[in-house]
Amino acid sequence: MNAEAFSSPIFVKRSAYIVQEIADIADAIDFLNEWPEDRRDVTHETALRACHDAYSGHKYLSAACNAFVAFAKRAAILEDPTAAMQWIAACTTGSGKMQT
Repeated sequence: MNAEAFSSPIFVKRSAYIVQEIADIADAIDFLNEWPEDRRDVTHETALRACHDAYSGHKYLSAACNAFVAFAKRAAILEDPTAAMQWIAACTTGSGKMQT
């Protein structure tokens, strides 16, 4: 396991029908960097700073994870992991072929 990986993935909504898995600190930083500038606030800045600090070893990974979760809750994009995992499992059970 990567030392920068979260203990369990965080799932966030990118749009109404797209859920993204945030598995590690690099995923969190990428997601926060891509967040629209007009929607950034103090919670976003705090999460981004915490993630950069954890990435460079100046802060605990758990603090960065908690800050990212707080940001996702405030932005109303945090997805229930159980629901996300059930959706992923349902999508992977098919053969990928269209039935005729």
